[in-house]
Amino acid sequence: MLRPFAAYLRVYEPLSSFGDPPDDALLAAVERSEMTPNEAIAREQWLWLKSQISPIHTLPAETADGKAGPSLRTDVLVIEPGEVPISDDSVELATEPLVCPLEIRVRSAAALASFLDDAPPALQAAVLDAKGLTPEAVRSRSTAALRDLYGSTMHVLSTNWTVPLPWFTIVDPDERRIVLGTGPSDPIREVSWRVAMADAMDRITEAEQLVREALGEDSGPSRILAETSRWLSSFHPLSAVELDYGGLVQLIEDPVLATDTSADEVHAILDGLRRESVEEVAEAFENLRDYWGDLASRERFN
Repeated sequence: MLRPFAAYLRVYEPLSSFGDPPDDALLAAVERSEMTPNEAIAREQWLWLKSQISPIHTLPAETADGKAGPSLRTDVLVIEPGEVPISDDSVELATEPLVCPLEIRVRSAAALASFLDDAPPALQAAVLDAKGLTPEAVRSRSTAALRDLYGSTMHVLSTNWTVPLPWFTIVDPDERRIVLGTGPSDPIREVSWRVAMADAMDRITEAEQLVREALGEDSGPSRILAETSRWLSSFHPLSAVELDYGGLVQLIEDPVLATDTSADEVHAILDGLRRESVEEVAEAFENLRDYWGDLASRERFN
């Protein structure tokens, strides 16, 4: 089965930040966890499909009575600090397991709340009428689900059909992790980066300043950088961050994926801004626009 055509930005926090001591179910899940990011995407997809065929209107990972299912505490990704590159010896990471809860029900509730806020009235009415729901009932269910957050915000952001270019500012292009497998449909196929939170914050802070000075505070890239920086700053400072192409790797052939230079191009833009080199910035941006524009255009046919 195809994975959703979505990319992900995840934060892995130290286990101790989830409680002192953490919940027993969470501790057990962390101890036995062998789930990979690709398996996590498949798990999310399965829970969503299961919720859609349920005769009772539920969110993914939700029980029939509208409460969180047991997977709230057990659907987690776990990495060890040694799996996260650091820029130099002065950068600190936790010395315990780093945990990213999938928070599938919570993220689904947040997406539903955004739909109610952003969807055109006609579309909103059509969807709600088809399900026999009212906006008030949907908001009530969404609000209840959002109370299940481990902290103040979700540990996973996702975008469909593309990767927001400002996300690349937080990674080191040379630390890319790539697995081609046997081709686009191989479930192990992956492109991702991991980075210590301290490095991520240093990089995005500098990028935000450079872009704001060049394009102004109200530009799209400036807003995305500011929003991402605020999101990252809400987590434990000894956390790790992961940028994952997710299901987008299914849209890209081996030779193109193997030579993908998106992170390099974004950092070339930042270097151009530092030197006030308009030509360098324009060239890098043109390459990125062609590459990601082609992928994003496929949304119109789906």
